[in-house]
Amino acid sequence: MPRTREYLTAAMKCLNKSWSAHFARAGLRFRAPAVRFYEEPAQRVCGVRWPANAAAFYCTEQATLVFPLTGNWIEDRTDLYPLKVAAHEYGHHLQSLTGVRDDYEARARSDRARQAEFGRRYELQADCLSGVFLGSVQRSLPRTGQDWEALSDMLRASGDDGEYRTHGTGANRVRWFNRGYHAVSPTACDTWTAVPSMVS
Repeated sequence: MPRTREYLTAAMKCLNKSWSAHFARAGLRFRAPAVRFYEEPAQRVCGVRWPANAAAFYCTEQATLVFPLTGNWIEDRTDLYPLKVAAHEYGHHLQSLTGVRDDYEARARSDRARQAEFGRRYELQADCLSGVFLGSVQRSLPRTGQDWEALSDMLRASGDDGEYRTHGTGANRVRWFNRGYHAVSPTACDTWTAVPSMVS
């Protein structure tokens, strides 16, 4: 577990450096999130039960990223998936900093029939923002094409193609991640005006 904590601490340092530079170029105020690590799986986080199927979590009110140091998402892995998970949760922090989270919550309150769709738009935007980050650092990562293909396969497999519809289909998760990855710009991540089929 010490190596896991060390890995995630290094990832957070890189995420802070990368996104603070993005914000500076855009003339936006940046604030790094707080980070909490759990040695054992948490039963509760941010005053609520740990969400089902969540690898990690972002506490909106506390502006805190929460990472378990155990579990399939991180233990004994050498692939890019843990970095992508960290970058996705960091994406939620960026959504809070820029007011996207407030806008999303207001939309969800005013149009309850579309709450699930808005939730997917919100999550897929975080996937896209994680792609922006990984695209910006990919040259510094000693990874092969097979490593990136494996990440796409993991993303595709993590889609909610059944009844549980919160993060988007596997195909759409890959699509939005790749948009951010290739554009290396948050402007590619406008899930809010995308046609419904792209956020299903």
